[in-house]
Amino acid sequence: MFLEARRRARALALAFAMALSSTVYTFDIALNDVDRGVYEQLNLKAACHPSETPEYFLTRILAYCLEYEEGIGFSKGLSEPDEPAVSIRDLTGALKAWIEIGSPDAARLHFASKACARVVVYTHKDPRTLLRGYEGQKIHRSDRIAFYSIDRELLAALVEQLDRRVAITLSVTDRQLFIDIGGESINGAVERHSIG
Repeated sequence: MFLEARRRARALALAFAMALSSTVYTFDIALNDVDRGVYEQLNLKAACHPSETPEYFLTRILAYCLEYEEGIGFSKGLSEPDEPAVSIRDLTGALKAWIEIGSPDAARLHFASKACARVVVYTHKDPRTLLRGYEGQKIHRSDRIAFYSIDRELLAALVEQLDRRVAITLSVTDRQLFIDIGGESINGAVERHSIG
């Protein structure tokens, strides 16, 4: 039943995606992640589908940065509903990390946790509401899923600065984000929560 529902959702998503076109954004990001010892200059081209809110889209970009390592990549979007929004694969193509954005339902997290040993969620929504929705739901290894919420005021400030080409300096220290964008400095926390 779950697979049939996913197939129908894929067909609808494909039809919808063909009707609307995505907007491509270019991000030049100086990433200084002190927490993980990652210092990289990233040049990302990311497509924002009209069905994505700016908050969702920017959460996806931040998740990419916060999880950045060799083998990371965005999915093909709506045309691949069985894939994570962001994934990390090893040199053989095997899935190392399944990274969800937004508010995945319990069935999706259950599927992800069975498909991959490491599952991470980054949300731009109220985490308490989402976590309450998971209570009593069957989610494989729910205690091992890393669930993070990104400061909503930080995201609102980023949305105001969003342009088709953006230069960002992103520093991460103790899960605090310090962002320089468009001559402005913005900061906010990435908070970890537990499911169950």
